[in-house]
Amino acid sequence: MAQWHRLIRATPQEVWSVLGDPHQYGRWVVGAHRSWPQGGGWPSEGAELGYALKAGPWTYRGRTVSRRCEPVHRLELEARSGVGSARIAFLIERWGQDTLVVVDEHPLVGPAAAWHNAALDTLLRWRHRGMLARLAEVVESAAKAEDRAHA
Repeated sequence: MAQWHRLIRATPQEVWSVLGDPHQYGRWVVGAHRSWPQGGGWPSEGAELGYALKAGPWTYRGRTVSRRCEPVHRLELEARSGVGSARIAFLIERWGQDTLVVVDEHPLVGPAAAWHNAALDTLLRWRHRGMLARLAEVVESAAKAEDRAHA
């Protein structure tokens, strides 16, 4: 199981507002270039999010389905590609005045699931570290901007 966590200097509601915005994923998901809603009222269960990944001159389009949505506390997603899918779960917990975000990912179907091992988990944790750092940056900068607007 590939887990990583990060303390984000914002409230759980501020974290959730970014997770609940389908247009924000391109800003904090590692590799994602842009994202858009594909129906169902993101992030409610069954809703879909489209995304584009860029790798050099190539662009790949994929989709993610919300599988479990407990606003402000938990969001579980299934990222689908042409070769399989992965479960990506976010747990959001108040930690004093801040928020602890835990991400857990593992392949469900396809080659990555068949070859799932400790080395793959290490690569996923490395990716999660970058992804949660980007999420923190997006959330914290939005929280600071809102504080300045109310000052």
